[in-house]
Amino acid sequence: MARSQSTAGEEGPPTRAVPVDDAWHALGGRLSPRARRVSTWVLVALGALLVIDAPPVRFDHAQGIVTADEELAVTRAAVGTALRAHLRDRRSALSEEETERVIEAVMRSSRRYELDPYLVTAVLIVESDARPWAESGKGAIGLMQVMPYMAAKLPISGNLATIESNVEAGCYILADNIRRLGEARGISSYFWGRRIRGVAYLQKVQRARERVREARAG
Repeated sequence: MARSQSTAGEEGPPTRAVPVDDAWHALGGRLSPRARRVSTWVLVALGALLVIDAPPVRFDHAQGIVTADEELAVTRAAVGTALRAHLRDRRSALSEEETERVIEAVMRSSRRYELDPYLVTAVLIVESDARPWAESGKGAIGLMQVMPYMAAKLPISGNLATIESNVEAGCYILADNIRRLGEARGISSYFWGRRIRGVAYLQKVQRARERVREARAG
């Protein structure tokens, strides 16, 4: 019977650690030329597999690729530029703090309801002239001119008169319209309701959205 090797903690004759390079050369000396060639090709194949499995190296800026965060920043800047230009043209009394709240509300709710922020900006410009305190003769209120009876049916909390709740309610209704009717009819339905009469409102919103896009280009 062969004698078993010493286990951890048992005393035995001292051993000398063999350097890896020496061990490799010693092993290579015992292999035939054909075996060495096969071993070399195996190592090459393993190296190739490691390269293939490695995560891709990104060169976003070098290749002009825009990341999601950069795109969001560009869009927010365009919304802010277009909104401020409109407010200046109208000599609006909206404060800078309120303007920032409108921009942030547009970005947050458009993202939440998967809407184009340029479209949301265009709708609130057309609907209320970007005035949070606007109220129509029929009772629609706020930036997005939402009817209180419609807002009462929505799963949205908060005072409809506030910037954030009003934009969110309007985005909810607009997104639902577009989902059911398609973009063009969904936009028209936001103003007309079920009985759409003409394309004047749609065209007005489309022109306003183009102005917001032009602010991005600028």
